[in-house]
Amino acid sequence: MPIVAQSTETTDWVSRFADEVIEESERRAPGKPVVVASGLSPSGPIHLGNLREVMTPHLVADEIRRRGHQVRHLISWDDYDRYRKVPGGVDGVDGTWAEHIGKPLTSVPAPKGSAHPNWAEHFKAAMVDALAEMGVEFDGISQTEQYTSGVYREQILHAMKHRGDIDAILAQYRTKKDPAKKPQSQKPVDEAELEAAEGSGAAAEDDGSSGSAGYFPYKPFCGQCEKDLTTVTAYDDDTTELSYTCTACGFAETVALNEFNRGKLVWKVDWPMRWAYEGVVFEPSGVDHSSPGSSFQVGGQIVGIFGGKQPIGPMYAFVGISGMAKMSSSKGGVPTPEDALKIMEPQLLRWLYARRRPNQSFKIAFDQEIQRLYDEWDKLDAKVTDGSALPADVAAHSRAVRTAAGELPRTPRPMPYRTLASVADITAGAEDQTLRILSELDPTDPLSSLDAVRPRLDKAEAWINTHVPADQRTIVRDEPDAELLKSLDEQAQGSLRLLLDGLADHWSLDGLTHLVYGVPKVQAGFSADATPKELPPEIKTAQRSFFALLYHLLVGRDTGPRLPTLLLAVGQDRVRALLGE
Repeated sequence: MPIVAQSTETTDWVSRFADEVIEESERRAPGKPVVVASGLSPSGPIHLGNLREVMTPHLVADEIRRRGHQVRHLISWDDYDRYRKVPGGVDGVDGTWAEHIGKPLTSVPAPKGSAHPNWAEHFKAAMVDALAEMGVEFDGISQTEQYTSGVYREQILHAMKHRGDIDAILAQYRTKKDPAKKPQSQKPVDEAELEAAEGSGAAAEDDGSSGSAGYFPYKPFCGQCEKDLTTVTAYDDDTTELSYTCTACGFAETVALNEFNRGKLVWKVDWPMRWAYEGVVFEPSGVDHSSPGSSFQVGGQIVGIFGGKQPIGPMYAFVGISGMAKMSSSKGGVPTPEDALKIMEPQLLRWLYARRRPNQSFKIAFDQEIQRLYDEWDKLDAKVTDGSALPADVAAHSRAVRTAAGELPRTPRPMPYRTLASVADITAGAEDQTLRILSELDPTDPLSSLDAVRPRLDKAEAWINTHVPADQRTIVRDEPDAELLKSLDEQAQGSLRLLLDGLADHWSLDGLTHLVYGVPKVQAGFSADATPKELPPEIKTAQRSFFALLYHLLVGRDTGPRLPTLLLAVGQDRVRALLGE
C-alpha cells in the first residue's frame, strides 16, 4: 500500500516514525498488517512511566491507521514472569506474600479484597480500563497463555538446540565482578530487566542457567513449589529430555521438553524470540535497555537465531511526577494512569505524551502545576480553533483529542480547570452551590446544567479532594473578623468601600476581575482601565496588599483561590457581611 501524502500539520515526530515504519514493514512483510509492540509486566501497579512504553507505539500505530493502513499494536503482558519482590504501596499485602517469590505472576493470589483471580490480572485490569478511556486500541497477549498452551514450543526447542550460539553472543557482554571495585549507581530499570539482572536462583546468571551441564536459555518452573529456583542438570537434543532440580524445595524430575509447558525462555532470549514470532517492526525501549549488554542490544543479535530482525524504535526517556523522584513499580506508591485519569481528562494525558519526542523526559503534575498545564492546554485548544497554532502543535493536539476511530468524549463547555477546582474547593462539592456560582461566571450565557462542564468538573473536584493538603483548602469565615475590620486605617477602609460599591454592577467573572484589580488604581488616582505600562510600580504593591486584606477577611489566610472566583463563590450578600457592610 502506498504512503499517503502528509499535510503540513502532521510534520511531527509521530509522522516521521510512521513514515519509517510503513517503509520498513513493506520491506519485511509486503502486503501484511504493520506490527508495533509494547511489553508490560503486571508485577505491581503499572505506572505512568510504563505508559510511555504503550503511548509511543500507540501514537505511531494510530497515525498509520489514519493513513489507511492495517496495523496491529501488540501489548505483551509479561504475566509469566517471576514474582520478584513484594511491592510497596499495595493494599492488602504483608510479609506473608514473600512465600510466593519465584512463582509466575499468574500463580500468585491477588491482593486481599481483589475481585480478580490472580496477582497479574489484578494489576492488568486497571491498565486495561485506563487504556480504554484514553482510546488506545491494542491486541493483548498473555505470555502465560502463550507458554502454557505450547504456542512457543518450536521456538523453545530451537533455542535449546542453538544454546551454544546464544551463549556465545551473551558471553561477549559478560564481565567478571571485581570485589575491590565499588558498585556504580545504575538508572532504574523495568521489571523484566530487573528479573534478568538479578537472576532467579543460586546457579543462575543474568541471561540463563549455567552449571556443570552447560548453558541453557530455558528455565522450568518447579513441579512441586511452582518457583523458578531451578537448575537444568541435563538435556538431550534428540529426545528433548530435560532434567532439573529445584534449589527451593529439593524437587527433581525429568520431562520431555517437546511436551512440557511449565517454563519459559530467559528474558534476553524471550524478547527477541517474540520479535521474530510476531514480526514486530516497531517497538520502543527504555533508557535502561540502551547500554551494552542490555536486553535490546543483545536481542538485536539473538533475534537472528530465530530468523527475525530487530524492530526499529526510539529509546524513550523517563517520565517524572511533580515533586517526586523517578518511578519504579517495584517500590510502589507511584501514580498510575488510573490515578492520573481521576484528576485529568484523557485528552490532556494523551497530549503530554504526544507533544514530547520519546527521548525527551517530562513531568506529569499532581500538584498545583496541573492548573498551569490545563491553562496551556486551553490556550492551545483556542489557537487550533482560530487557526493560529503552529503545525507541530496542531498535530499534537489532533493526536490528543482523537484517534483513527474518532474523537474522544470531551467536556461540552470546558471552563478553566483552576476555576472549577476553586469552586469545588469552596463548595465542598455541593452541586446546587456549584451550579449557582458557575452560572454567574458569565451572565450573558449562564450555565444551566453541571453536565455541560463534566467530566472536567469531576476531575477538578477529585484533584481538590485527593491532592490538595487540608491546610491549603479554602474555608470561608462564618463571621466577620471584627477585630481586623476595626483596626483598618482610612486607606484600607476606602478600598473596601470602593469594592462594595461596585459589586452589584460587576457581578460576573470578568466584571469582578476588572473591579478587584481596579480598586488600587482608582485609589491612586488612575483609571480602572489603566494598563500596567501606564502605572507606576507601586500599584502592584498596593494590589498585593489589597488582595491579602480580602483573603484575610474572607478565608482567614494570606492567599486562596482567584479572588473573582472566590467572591462569586461566597455570594454577594455574604461578601458584604464579611467585609463589614
